Amino acid sequence: MEFVCFFTIYSICNNSQLIMKFHDILSYELYRIIVYLRRMNKRRLSARVRRKRVVSSLVVLLSACIMLLLCVKSSFTSWDFLPLVSGLRTFQRYDINCSAIYAMDPVEVGKSLVIRRNRVVEDTDRSLVELTSNCSSFLETRGYGKMCYSEEEEDFPLAFSLVVHKSAWLVERIIRALYSPSNIYCIHYDQKSPPQFAAAMEGLAHCLPNVFIASKRESVFYASVSRLKADLNCLSDLLSSEVKWKYVINLCGQDFPLRSHIELVAELRKLRGANMVETCRPTESKKERFTFHHELQDASYEYQKLPVKTDRLKSPPPHGIEMFTGNAYFVLSREFVLHVSSSDVARDFLAWSEDTYSPDEHFWATLVRLPGVPGEVRRSRGDITDAMSMTRLVKWQYQEEHLYPPCSGTHVRSVCIYGAAELRWLLSNGHWFANKVDPSVDPVLVQCLEEKLEERQKLFLSVTEKVCREIN
Repeated sequence: MEFVCFFTIYSICNNSQLIMKFHDILSYELYRIIVYLRRMNKRRLSARVRRKRVVSSLVVLLSACIMLLLCVKSSFTSWDFLPLVSGLRTFQRYDINCSAIYAMDPVEVGKSLVIRRNRVVEDTDRSLVELTSNCSSFLETRGYGKMCYSEEEEDFPLAFSLVVHKSAWLVERIIRALYSPSNIYCIHYDQKSPPQFAAAMEGLAHCLPNVFIASKRESVFYASVSRLKADLNCLSDLLSSEVKWKYVINLCGQDFPLRSHIELVAELRKLRGANMVETCRPTESKKERFTFHHELQDASYEYQKLPVKTDRLKSPPPHGIEMFTGNAYFVLSREFVLHVSSSDVARDFLAWSEDTYSPDEHFWATLVRLPGVPGEVRRSRGDITDAMSMTRLVKWQYQEEHLYPPCSGTHVRSVCIYGAAELRWLLSNGHWFANKVDPSVDPVLVQCLEEKLEERQKLFLSVTEKVCREIN
């Protein structure tokens, strides 16, 4: 019995996939011991013999528990957390084969569903605060210490505006997936953000020399002008930086790249100064968003405040502007942002948009249509839909089975939060960023996106001239 028990445990210790199931095996062995003891009692063995056999069985069980503890300890980093640095945890990683997930292997996809159901524990903001308190440990642990990139990436710096309010580790992982020493990253965290999240963002800015916090921060409320102003605050700071970036991309805390950094630079070079935003003629329902005055009012649920439509009509847009609608996401050239920052028309249009609903969804869509702006989209041109603009891949619930395959994750306000089963579809769709991802919904997807993007980055770097730089 002892030999069988220890051989079973030894086999499990050398198969990390079985460790997670070992508690079931251990429970079964305990059940067998209890049955065995009951049989001995029925056979009316002497008390001395029964005690001897009970002690022997308990020793086997205790030894099994000790070996299990050692197995878990030795396998800890392969299926739970990343390595500990000075006793600090980072975020969870899982023993999953991402290549098999990409190939839609049913066993591995099924395993990701089990992880979603049983093992998702949200990574704490505090652990990132603790890790960034020691910058050298943070840089080493997360692989920022020595970065290699192509000459094309070095000659084509990018800027990023990240408007975020929760999930500090996901923000860091977004930056890490897009990181290059030649880029510049602005983080705007919500004034209402929890203190630990704010401290984590400050820690990132402290440890990474090309990451900074927006000099002016807003209390951001859903569909209000505060969301637009958060990006504008970052854009102003980015223009003031020493980095002469070529393009700026805005991100939220639930976006994730679908292209490696070297691929993203190659795609942006092809734009040749053009901007990439969704810009369409408004539907009748969307016209109400800017035809009527809206007031920010208290909401009794998660948003706290929402712009509410009143009966008061607004005046027409200033300067005879023709309205277009789109979404909040943009890819803008430096020349366009410089033009907008000094334009009286843009300033007046922003002031006019203050009391509209979700002005970030018509501000950029309208400005890129203005005659003479850098990278102008002519008004005579047809609609540029979200499917045509490569900035963001958003899957709407009402378009599933028609334009998109079904969501394998879950839905929030009719938007799919992607699951691991969509990995291949996401990476082969052609878009640059996915919205939305959430490790608390499906941690395997984020982990596999990181892994596949890193593979692509290394593959492209292997066939080009590269530069390596150490970050201190």
